[in-house]
Amino acid sequence: MKLKLTLASLAFAFAMGGPALAADKIKIGYITKFPAPYFQTMEDAAKAWAKDHPNVEIVYGQGTSATDIEGQIALIEKMVAQGVQGIAITPVDPSVSTTLDKVVAGGVKVVLMDNSIPDWKNQTALATTDNFAAGKLAGAFLKSKLKDGDKVGILEAVPGVPALDDRVNGMMEGLKGVSVDIVGKGATSCDQEKGLNLAQDILTANPDVKAFYSACGAPAVGAAQAIKNANLDHHIIVVGFDFCCGEDGPDGTIATGEEDATVAQFPAKMSELGVDALVKALNGEQVESLIDSGAALVTKENLKDFM
Repeated sequence: MKLKLTLASLAFAFAMGGPALAADKIKIGYITKFPAPYFQTMEDAAKAWAKDHPNVEIVYGQGTSATDIEGQIALIEKMVAQGVQGIAITPVDPSVSTTLDKVVAGGVKVVLMDNSIPDWKNQTALATTDNFAAGKLAGAFLKSKLKDGDKVGILEAVPGVPALDDRVNGMMEGLKGVSVDIVGKGATSCDQEKGLNLAQDILTANPDVKAFYSACGAPAVGAAQAIKNANLDHHIIVVGFDFCCGEDGPDGTIATGEEDATVAQFPAKMSELGVDALVKALNGEQVESLIDSGAALVTKENLKDFM
C-alpha cells in the first residue's frame, strides 16, 4: 500500500519527538528543482562530498519541472518522514516556504541553495551565486558590443523567481550607458524548445535584432538554433547564463561562436558549500548565513580556463 505523506503526518512525526541527531551518523535530504545538467552537476558534487564523509547519509530527490511546486513539497514531506535531520534544497518557488516552516518547527535545519526565498528567515544558510552581480557581467559584455538604438531580445527564465529575475535585472544594470531597444521579452522556464520558439518569434518581427540575452543556458542554445534556422547574413550576439548546454558539451556553442558569451556559475562548489554548511550546523558549529559560490564570464577566448 502506498503511503500518502501529508503535513498532518509530519506534525505527528514531530509530536513523537521529531528527528533525533545520532552522534555517529547524520541523515540529510538533498532536493534539486528539475532535470537539467546544472542540477545534475550539483547532485553529483553532493554525492562526491558524501563519499568523503561516510558519517553522512544523503537522500536525494528532484522535481519534474521548473514549476513543480507540489512535487517539491511532496519530496520535503517524504524526506522528513524518512527521518532526515536537515534538508539542502534549491527551492522551485517561494510557496514551498509554508512546508519548510513546519519542518523547521519540528527541528529540521534547512539550507537553501541556488536561490533564496524572499523574506523567509528560517533557513540556516543560503549557498548561492550573487545572480544580480553575475547578470551585470553579461550586461557589461553586451555593452561593449552594442550601440544606442540596437535591438535586443530577452529570454527570461521563470518570472517571479527572485534569483532568475536578478539575472535579467543585473544584465540591464550592466548595460546602462547604452540605450538599446528591447523588442521582445518572455518566459522560457529554462527550456531549450521554448527559447527557440521565443527567439524565432522575435526574429520574425525583428530580423535586424542585434543580440539575445538568455537568463538560462538551454534557451540560449535554442536562440542559437533559431538564428541558424533564419539563415541571416549577419551575426547576432547571443549571451547566456549557465555554462552548461551546448550540443557538443558545455562548451559546444561557445567554441563554435554560436554563443558569444555565457555566465558560468559554479554549481559543484555551491553544492559542496551548501551540504557542508548544513552538516556543520547539525554538529553545532557556526556557519555563515550567506555563502557566495561566485561567477565568471566565459567567452571563446578564455574557454580553455573552464574546461
